[in-house]
Amino acid sequence: MSASTPALNPAQQAAVDHGDAPLLVIAGAGSGKTMTLAARLARLVQDGADPQRILLLSFSRRAAQELARRAGRLLHQALGLPPTARAPLLPWAGTFHGIGARLLREHADAIGLPPTFSIIDRGDAEDLMGQCRQQTGVADHTTERFPLKGTCLAIYSRAVNSREPLDALLREHWPWCVAHEAALRRLFGAYVAAKLDQQTLDYDDLLLWWLEMLQASPEIAAALEARFTHVLVDEYQDTNRLQEAILRALKPQGQGLTVVGDDAQAIYGFRAAEVRNILDFPARFTPPAQVVTLAENYRSTQPLLDASNAVIALAPERFAKTLFSTRASSEKPLLVAVDDEAAQARWVADEVLRLREGGLKLKSQAVLFRTGSHSAALELELARRRIPFVKFGGLKFLEAAHVKDLLALLRWIDNPRSRLAGFRLLTLLPGIGPGRAAALLDAMDASPEPWAALAAARVPSAARADLAAFATLCQTLRSGQRGWPDELALAIDWYLPQLERLHEEDAAVRALDLQQLLQLAAGHASRERFVTELTLDPPEATSDESGPPLKDEDYLILSTLHSAKGQEWQAVYLLNMVDGCLPSDLSTGSAQQLEEERRLLYVGMTRAKRHLQLIVPQRFYVTQQRAMGERHLYGGRTRFIPEALLPLFEADSPARRARAAEAAAEAAKGPPTRPPLDLRARLRSAW
Repeated sequence: MSASTPALNPAQQAAVDHGDAPLLVIAGAGSGKTMTLAARLARLVQDGADPQRILLLSFSRRAAQELARRAGRLLHQALGLPPTARAPLLPWAGTFHGIGARLLREHADAIGLPPTFSIIDRGDAEDLMGQCRQQTGVADHTTERFPLKGTCLAIYSRAVNSREPLDALLREHWPWCVAHEAALRRLFGAYVAAKLDQQTLDYDDLLLWWLEMLQASPEIAAALEARFTHVLVDEYQDTNRLQEAILRALKPQGQGLTVVGDDAQAIYGFRAAEVRNILDFPARFTPPAQVVTLAENYRSTQPLLDASNAVIALAPERFAKTLFSTRASSEKPLLVAVDDEAAQARWVADEVLRLREGGLKLKSQAVLFRTGSHSAALELELARRRIPFVKFGGLKFLEAAHVKDLLALLRWIDNPRSRLAGFRLLTLLPGIGPGRAAALLDAMDASPEPWAALAAARVPSAARADLAAFATLCQTLRSGQRGWPDELALAIDWYLPQLERLHEEDAAVRALDLQQLLQLAAGHASRERFVTELTLDPPEATSDESGPPLKDEDYLILSTLHSAKGQEWQAVYLLNMVDGCLPSDLSTGSAQQLEEERRLLYVGMTRAKRHLQLIVPQRFYVTQQRAMGERHLYGGRTRFIPEALLPLFEADSPARRARAAEAAAEAAKGPPTRPPLDLRARLRSAW
């Protein structure tokens, strides 16, 4: 790589050439962030940094791998390596949670963790919280409703990640739970104790234990600071306080620390992401960290950027930047007024087809909305017109019962202390109910040889054969004689009859997931690595049987605004641009929440390359009324587009289009053949 890479603009080059002092790169939407970060990685290695000692943290494993791949390609070119030679690898590129799991296993003995500790996903953590909720009896002696297990886990998770006191957290986010603060503390204590007893960590523990390890052991902290000479963090605006504290402990002086992000795209506050992390980053060091701003946008036309810049410029606190583009256009974003949600659906369908007729594929168009329910009327209209569409969502892979069963088995083999996994598996067996399963687990806990205790357990005759076969399977898998991934094939062979019995109506479809698991297993070195990585980075959805083939493989994209972050399309339609929808009426309780809603609109607007429409329904029909009732509410245009910004938009509506069409038709007819009627004279003469 030459001293100045021609593909980089001056701001990008400044970020790439920066030394080892702390650096903050404010990367505006569409500003080539990934290319810049990859080029900086390559430059560090080219200048002598050891790839084994570079830590790259992102929020998805795929993003981290893509950055490492791009950096490797640049290094390959810069070092003049032959085509058959491999570029230097970056073994420490991954997500916060994935890297945390690796480091905790590496230092497990030093911090009192067994190296075989289990990692449970959100669903299993919720089940364990439910067990603790029942065992502690926190909901038994209250006259008021007590939060269910899902809400309890959400409160616990937010308290851990935000590092906010529980009382303040409840007052702000769960005010109806304030009276239960003492009971919740008791429940959370029991939940933590249950995880420790079962040698189990949840997602939040991977960060919490990592931070506690750094803070409790100066020796480990110093070793890791020396081990990772450079730490690079992508999407820094999405970090929470726990992640920020980890980075501060890893690089207290900021030497070798580079963070990249955009405060204007901080939209995950509901996940405890803290926008102040990026806003306060420069002042955290002495001297302050260098700030490089990437403002040249390679995605959108200038009129779209002018409107987006104006929307975010009204934010009271931000890193000032004005996105600019060399993509000139005279087309402003449209601000469309329609009667109601039905008219909105008709308008979007009309526009989608109009642009399609103009040569723009459906896949190049996206409809974005604040919440999933906002697209209901549109989905009906698209179906009526036979316009194919895909809406992001569906059953998550790890939420499927059959997948959870197999992973519980693999997890239990490594960690027989996991009562959560053991209880799930034992209750699968015919003739073993919850009480019998608990007794079997007690016997295993009391024995130095838990698998032998399971095999020798006395159970009713109806369960004896199935339990014996299951115990034999566990002992075989535990011995490691079959090797990986053959032992997974053995586990699947045992499970398939259970699958036929438990899910006879769709066993064939579910079996596809088990074959997919077997294929995935071949890419992992061990059972422990497979279970850990699948838990932290699962496939998006479960398998299904092939449906009828699509005659037209093109389809329209429907997505929430949160899911659209990081994406781009030629044309974007934003639904329900009214107060109460954006900002959501649930997010107007504080200035912080309101500003996040503003950033959400900005993210949606900056997804568009050429065409952008913001649609404003004038009325919303009340849901609780008789069918086809007329009661409705009027919606006002979102407060984030005040009167002063209207010149940056083009006003449009179905009525305006109709009047323009009529005027065009009249103009085509030529001058009238006879003078217009003088009705005023006729009315005067009547008296």
